[in-house]
Amino acid sequence: MEITFFLEQVLNGLLVGGYYLLIALGLSLIFSLGGIVNLAHGAFYALGAYGAVVLTDYVGFSGALVLSPVLVGLLGVVFERVLLRRFYQSDPILGLLLTFGLSMVAEQIIRMVWGSTPLQFSIPSALKGQIMLGDFMYSRYRMVMLGIVIAVMVGIWLLLNKTAFGRVVRAGTQRPDMVAVLGIKLTYYMTAVVVLGVGLAALAGVLLAPLAGVHPAMGAEIMTAAFVVVVIGGLGSFWGVVLAAVLVGVVRGVTTYFYPPASEASMYVLMILVLLLRPRGLLGERVEKFE
Repeated sequence: MEITFFLEQVLNGLLVGGYYLLIALGLSLIFSLGGIVNLAHGAFYALGAYGAVVLTDYVGFSGALVLSPVLVGLLGVVFERVLLRRFYQSDPILGLLLTFGLSMVAEQIIRMVWGSTPLQFSIPSALKGQIMLGDFMYSRYRMVMLGIVIAVMVGIWLLLNKTAFGRVVRAGTQRPDMVAVLGIKLTYYMTAVVVLGVGLAALAGVLLAPLAGVHPAMGAEIMTAAFVVVVIGGLGSFWGVVLAAVLVGVVRGVTTYFYPPASEASMYVLMILVLLLRPRGLLGERVEKFE
């Protein structure tokens, strides 16, 4: 029975790491290519959750799971072209202040539109219940979430490593000067990266909404953990972020099993240890801004 409970906590930790991963991948991509720390990323996560609450009444949960990230991604086009694009060649602190202010504005807009009271968002009836494997029992919805996260992770890896788009993005991250010499304008690729990043954040919001509820401050709450994952993994590294998300999830799950009050603090301790040994993160690369 103890082993079963331990495995359940490890899986719960992996699930936590999974939705941290969806948010952290977008953060890492946007910073790696554009040099901007997007503090407004959590707002898109929250908008994804609120969008799912609204859309589920019309297209069902499966439809909202697809449509909400797509609509938030389209909002990301406006975000990148109207705001972020002005700050690629500016002092990084200006982009930081811009996105911080935008996150505050977005949270207040959410309060004005949907109110301050948390909204309940139930697990779809088709995904309720438990999966039984001998003595092991686990939530069907949580297992589906893990499957979706793994599928998205594989899809992003294929996009970045097996397509022309991915090759340009990786080259732009590492040697933007060489990409410019080849006559490739990274501005258009940056728009696509922002759309992809905020869409992933919105997807995380949709997936987590039935478990954690939906409230205006949910974006700000998730951002600290997402930054921890990015810092541990290292900027510019896909597998670094993946590895960091898994480590954070497992460490939190194991800590919850042995000493639940320290589960939240465990990921910060892990971050400190990693930075002492690897200041760039586990698999961090040298990152240059494009001009």
